[in-house]
Amino acid sequence: MSVIALDAGSPHILDNPAWAALTGPHAHFAERIGHAARYHPDVAPFHALSDDNAPRAWADLAALVGPGGTAAVRGITDAPEGWEVVRTGHGVQLVDTSLRAEPDPEAVRLGPDDVPEILHLVARTEPGPYLPRTVELGTYLGIRHHGRLIALAGERLHPPGWTEISAVCTDPDRRGRGLATRLVRAVAAGIKERGERPFLHAAATNADAIRLYESLGFTLRRRTVFSLVRHTGAAALDETA
Repeated sequence: MSVIALDAGSPHILDNPAWAALTGPHAHFAERIGHAARYHPDVAPFHALSDDNAPRAWADLAALVGPGGTAAVRGITDAPEGWEVVRTGHGVQLVDTSLRAEPDPEAVRLGPDDVPEILHLVARTEPGPYLPRTVELGTYLGIRHHGRLIALAGERLHPPGWTEISAVCTDPDRRGRGLATRLVRAVAAGIKERGERPFLHAAATNADAIRLYESLGFTLRRRTVFSLVRHTGAAALDETA
């Protein structure tokens, strides 16, 4: 699997997409203290630090989650003093390099009234975390069969200039019919219409999904790790950080 370089040698906005989203287009969904932020708990489970190596940012995250609180952060394998890693998962980040985006005539826009059906489909297919207000993060499209929701894809993280495609899933009884491909292209059409570029994440172990995304025109940008960390006590704070 080849890796594409974006602005090689310098930090890129996709290196820390949750922070870029929470301090940018998604700021109205954010709960923030200084150098740490998170989505409202019923919107998305993600937290972000301005700088993973800054003690000040970890102190702000501790204030945000409280004693014994947990945070889902990316790029962390060793937690600093006052924190412990509860679990980790390895992932990949892919970006659009040659995706053919096009609307789908059968795709319907989903909203708050569709959330119970969305959550039911997500529970059956497990594409990743989806909460009662996740639908508010961007455009979510679905395909129905005889009125029943059978496939889904939508927009999640929104750093400036980019939008993440997420929650791509198809009912197990309807797989193999190209529904996921159609919805990814349809969601991407809306993203590109705004002048933005699609990207997405997948579990590193999900070879089938990665192959699908690469066949559609996504290219691996980087490998990363996602961790759940718990605040266990007061961490040392370097005020100069």
